[in-house]
Amino acid sequence: MSRTYHHGKDRRIRVRGIRRPTDLRRLARVLIELEAARAEAEAEAEHHKKPKRAGKGKTNGRDRKAA
Repeated sequence: MSRTYHHGKDRRIRVRGIRRPTDLRRLARVLIELEAARAEAEAEAEHHKKPKRAGKGKTNGRDRKAA
C-alpha cells in the first residue's frame, strides 16, 4: 500500500524511541578507557616486537665463550 492510503481519521503516529541528551561525563570516561586500552595494546606489541640481545643477561660469573 502506498503512504497516501493512510490519510484520514485512523492515522496514528508511532514513537520508536525517545532521544535523551548525551551524557558527556560517561562519554569522556569511555573515550579515556578506550585510549588507555589502545596504548596498552600498542606498548605490549612493541615489547614483543623488540629482539632480545645476547650478552646483556647475567652469566653467574662464567664467561659466555667458555660455556
